[in-house]
Amino acid sequence: MPNCLGRHLEITLFEDRNFQGRSVECSSDRPDFQSQLSRCNSVRVESGCFMLYERPNFQGQQFFLKRGDYPDMQSEGFSTSIKSCRMIPPVSSHTREYRGTSRITLFEDRNFQGRSVEFMDQLRSPEMLSCSVLDGHWILYELPNYRGRQYLLRPGEYRRFSEWGSMSGKVGSLRRATDLY
Repeated sequence: MPNCLGRHLEITLFEDRNFQGRSVECSSDRPDFQSQLSRCNSVRVESGCFMLYERPNFQGQQFFLKRGDYPDMQSEGFSTSIKSCRMIPPVSSHTREYRGTSRITLFEDRNFQGRSVEFMDQLRSPEMLSCSVLDGHWILYELPNYRGRQYLLRPGEYRRFSEWGSMSGKVGSLRRATDLY
C-alpha cells in the first residue's frame, strides 16, 4: 500500500534473532498475526514508522519502531511477544499545507473536563486524563525525555486514559510521530 508520499511502508517481523525463522510482512495495520508468528525476536523496518503491540487488536504494551534493523528485540528492551502492529502514516507536504500542523488537546479530567492545553509540537505535563487529537499522530511517553511506556494517539477523542491503553494518566513527554521519520 503506497503512502501519501509515494513510498511503500513495510515492516518484517521474524521469530528468531538476526532476521531468521518464520516471518510476517506488514505494509498496513495488522490486528492479529499470532497464528503466523509465535514470538518476535527481530524486526526490520524497511520504511516508515510502526507501533507494535503485545496483544491482538492493538492492545497491551506498545513499542514504537522507525526505519532500521532490530536484530535482537529483547536486548534492545522490546517485548518478544508481539501480536499486532499499526502503521503510522507520514505527513505529506500537501497535508501540512492544507490542514495545518499536528494538534492535540489534553485535558486534566475525564470526558474532556478540567483545564486543557493544546499542543502543536511537544509537551511536558505530569498527568492528563483525557485528550482530543485534532490532527496528526502522536506518541505519548510515560516518562520525561521520551522514555517509559509508549502510546500511539491517532486522530480522535479519548475520554479516559484507558482508551489509549494506559493504566494511568501519567504523561512525561509527547511528540508527533511524524517527527521521527
